[in-house]
Amino acid sequence: MATVQDDMESRHLSVVIAAPAREVYDFARRPENLTAWAAGLASGVTRDGDDLVTESPMGTVRVRFAAENDLGVLDHTVTLPDGTEVLNPLRVVPHPHGAEVLFTVRRLGMTDVEFDRDCAAVQRDLETLKRLMET
Repeated sequence: MATVQDDMESRHLSVVIAAPAREVYDFARRPENLTAWAAGLASGVTRDGDDLVTESPMGTVRVRFAAENDLGVLDHTVTLPDGTEVLNPLRVVPHPHGAEVLFTVRRLGMTDVEFDRDCAAVQRDLETLKRLMET
């Protein structure tokens, strides 16, 4: 039986992209590009003030990114349909071969199976971003 483990567990996922960090950052932060690489934001991103509203596998969610910056910080808070807010640390940093994109997935009450599934989904999104940026 799957059990919920320690809520303090995090997993850091990354991908190296053969493109300049600034280009990756600029592409990844544009709302019109999100649905092309972030499957968790399944469809139809619209703006509502500083928030992005989209349909996700969990229902309608609100996403608020950190203000545009020169440090590659793409942290974003996702407000779930039940009102729960989840902070997702996301960075684009320079790498000797271009850029490295790092995403921290936090367990937050998930079972082992749910956590592994969430991490696999995020890794797929990062790989999709890599393919888009390298073509």
